[in-house]
Amino acid sequence: MASNFLYSTRDHKFILKEWLDMEKILAYDAFKDYYGIDDIDMILEQALKVAKEVVAPTRDDNDAIQAQFKEGKVTVPPSFKDAYWFVQQNGWGASNEDHHCEGRLPQTLFRACGEFLAGANAAIMPYVLATAGAAGLIASFGNEKVNKLFREKMYSGEWAGTMCLTEPNAGSDVGDLLTKAYPTDEPGVYKIKGTKCFITGGEQDITENIVHLVLARVEGALPGTKGISLFAVPKMWVDDDGNITGPNDVACIGIEHKMGIKGSATCVMSFGENNECRGYLLGNPPDEEGRGEGMAQMFQMMNGARMETGHAAVAETAVAYHNAANYANERIQGRLITNPKAGRQLIIKHEDVRRMLLDLKAHVEAMRALIFKTYYYFDILENTTDPEEKKLISGKIDIHTPIVKAYCSDKAWELCAEAMQVFGGNGYSEEYPIAELARDVKIYSIWEGTNFIQSMDLVGRKWMMGKGKVFAQWLADIEAFTNENAGHPVLASEMAILKRAVEAYREIQGTIANYVMNQKMSMMPLYATRILHATGELVCGQMILEQALVAQAKIDELGKDHYDYAFYNGKVNAARYYLHNIVPNIFRTLEVIKDGDTSVIDIDENAFLIF
Repeated sequence: MASNFLYSTRDHKFILKEWLDMEKILAYDAFKDYYGIDDIDMILEQALKVAKEVVAPTRDDNDAIQAQFKEGKVTVPPSFKDAYWFVQQNGWGASNEDHHCEGRLPQTLFRACGEFLAGANAAIMPYVLATAGAAGLIASFGNEKVNKLFREKMYSGEWAGTMCLTEPNAGSDVGDLLTKAYPTDEPGVYKIKGTKCFITGGEQDITENIVHLVLARVEGALPGTKGISLFAVPKMWVDDDGNITGPNDVACIGIEHKMGIKGSATCVMSFGENNECRGYLLGNPPDEEGRGEGMAQMFQMMNGARMETGHAAVAETAVAYHNAANYANERIQGRLITNPKAGRQLIIKHEDVRRMLLDLKAHVEAMRALIFKTYYYFDILENTTDPEEKKLISGKIDIHTPIVKAYCSDKAWELCAEAMQVFGGNGYSEEYPIAELARDVKIYSIWEGTNFIQSMDLVGRKWMMGKGKVFAQWLADIEAFTNENAGHPVLASEMAILKRAVEAYREIQGTIANYVMNQKMSMMPLYATRILHATGELVCGQMILEQALVAQAKIDELGKDHYDYAFYNGKVNAARYYLHNIVPNIFRTLEVIKDGDTSVIDIDENAFLIF
């Protein structure tokens, strides 16, 4: 088999038991009677066992069998069905998102388990995660009847769910959608008519029913995103007791032939071709001015999906890294420049291979740290009763979400290419795992709003939250961290680099503000992506340094002869590498933005079209 799932729980145990204050989370009422710190190891090991033994064996079927479309029906690889049901029925899936479910895991711990599953097979988890997200929207915005009909069966995984935003004529411009909703004589029930594309899991043969969450415009509502409403549209209509009564005029008219994750069906969906498709309105109908609630509702699921997308990208990259490190420790090639007479050596001893491996390790650990600090914030937000803490944490989540989605997914593509380079020619071969991982990971920068959208969200919205005070405080917190640890005996130089990076970042903000004040508005979108990357480098620098402080304290306590020394030494050196080799990109980004090159804007468009 080409795939090779290599993973470990060690970094996650460090995150949950040594770095983050999980005692705070587990003391909340939702968890205190069910879990303690001593349970973490067992839960992580069980999740990894499921990933290895149940999910990972299905991965080769992504390419060998794929999702198939024939005569309006979609079939997935048979192995996917068994894995899906095991995950859902054993508490590793959508049920953990149900806040009515006693004994659910906190987000921080549950997402660690989910990382293993995503790394094992990226194409299975979208069926699970989309269902959980759709069920959450129904739980939040559906009336009592809609919740009774759908919520329990979706959280159990018995019925699946999707979100249907994109249309052939309206990709990222959701406000241009053409799907219509027409009131019926039954209150809350609307006829739905339109076409959606790129719908993950829009059709499959795993579950007997699929509840589509469809954005549509009620006749007479405002144009653009303001007039959009959200509807729960089941593939099969159900009676008031939840029994399936027959088809609901929902049809898959094709699936995409994709570069990767080929077992995940990406569908073109037709709603109401025969004018018989019905859906339940979530929330209120458009108000007197024609304003709908759909986009605001959908962002609850979108923001969760953006976190999941960035996390999945890191999971895939981690598998690529582990495989590259394992290969480098087995492959004998070349002689050392420092001792050529010693003969051929394992490539892990060559300087450039070590550079690539440490680049992979440092990025994976830094991005993972950012993700889990953010999920830690989610746990606080969902459980705290302190309104001030809730407000503070909400702002941090809002800032982190586009960074997690875009920075992690952009870097994942580059890092998988670097893992392939470690393998040399074997990496480019489908007989080894990196080729498939690279193909699979590319989708994450496109899903859930392309990464330029995330960049403009950061620069255009998150910078300005609370009249700029929220982001300013976020920056001040990073600077305060560097000041508190400026005299650290091992990491002082790294703290100084991060402090300089905060100052450079503020100068980036000031430069963009000056462009805008001088009516050079196009400079903001021109540099937005690079600014988001700089923001990711800044906060990941803080996160990996926080971890390095913990690791260095362990080294000081345990000494070099302890069996765990290599792990803690790796954490410290990964942080040193990230701060000395990655964070300085922020200084270069500042130089580029201050230079203000406008060649992108000035070039004649026809110059692109001369072949």
